Amino acid sequence: MSLTPWVLGLAGLTSAAALLRLWQRRDRAYQDAASVARAYDRWTEDALLENLWGDHVHLGHYGSPPRPRDFRAAKVDLVHALVRWSHLDALPPGSRVLDVGCGIGGSARILARDYGFTVLGISISAAQVARAKALTPPELAGQCRFAVMDALALELPDGGFDGVWSVEAGPHMPDKQRYADELLRVLGPGGRLAVADWNQRDAADGATTPLERWVVRQLLNQWAHPAFSSIRSLRANLEASPHAAGLRVETDDWTTATLPSWLDSIAEGVRRPGAVLGLGPAAVLQGVREIPTLLLMDWAFRRGLMQFGVFRGRKGG
Repeated sequence: MSLTPWVLGLAGLTSAAALLRLWQRRDRAYQDAASVARAYDRWTEDALLENLWGDHVHLGHYGSPPRPRDFRAAKVDLVHALVRWSHLDALPPGSRVLDVGCGIGGSARILARDYGFTVLGISISAAQVARAKALTPPELAGQCRFAVMDALALELPDGGFDGVWSVEAGPHMPDKQRYADELLRVLGPGGRLAVADWNQRDAADGATTPLERWVVRQLLNQWAHPAFSSIRSLRANLEASPHAAGLRVETDDWTTATLPSWLDSIAEGVRRPGAVLGLGPAAVLQGVREIPTLLLMDWAFRRGLMQFGVFRGRKGG
C-alpha cells in the first residue's frame, strides 16, 4: 500500500494546525489604547492592506441592491454615499471637518478634494499618520492635515468643527459614551455628524447563541476591538451626551450594501497576487492569517449577528 496519501494527509493536517495556531495568536487582542496603535502601526508598516485595498481600509458600498463592483471603487463610493446620506455635502466649501480614525487618509483626501473641506484627520497610530501625510499631494497639503491623537481625549477645542466624520473607528473604543461625547464636544453649533460603525445585534433583538458568542470573541480578539456597540446603544450614547445640544440622531443599516466587501477583501489577493507576493513570505503568512477573520465577519454580517450601522445628525444652535 502506498504511503503517499497518508503522508499528504499528515502534511495537510500539520499545515492546518500551524495556520490555526497562527490565527489564534492573541497578540492583537485589545489591551489598551497602545495595543490598538501597535496593531495599526504593524498593518501600515507591512503595507499589505494598502497594496491590496488602496488607501481606504474601510468597507465598500455596492449599492442597493448590491451589484458587482471593483472593490477599490466601492470603497470610494462608500465615502460619497455617507457624505450624501449624512448631508455633510450641505456644508459649504472651506468648512472644517474632523476625521476621527482617519487611517492612511483616503476619506480625508476625498473630503478635501471633492467637497472643498478643510480636513484634520486623526489616528492613534503614528505609522498611519505618517503614511497619510506621505500620500497627500502637495496641492492638498494645506487643506488636509493629519495628527496623532486619541479619539477619547481629543486635544481640540470645543465646537471647533463644522463636521465630524468617523468611519469604523467605534469598535476600537473601550468607552463608547466617551467616544460619543468627544465626537459631539468638538462639533460646533449647526454642525453635521457622519458616523459608520460595525455594530453587534442588540440584546433586545435576540440573545446570542454559544456559537455566536464564540464568533464575537474572535472578531474582538483578532483586530484589537474591546467591544462592539449595537446601533441602538451607540445612538443612545450620542443622544445622552452632554454635548448633544438638541441633536437628533438618525440611523440606518447598510449591511446589505456593504456585505460583498468581506469576500472581496479575500478575492483581492487572487486578483492582485503581486500585491501580496511582492512583499515576501511574511506578508503571505499575514494575508493567510486574516482570511478566517474575514470569513467570520462575512458570516456574522450575513447572519445578522453584526450590522453596518450609519448615524447622522445636526447639532442645534
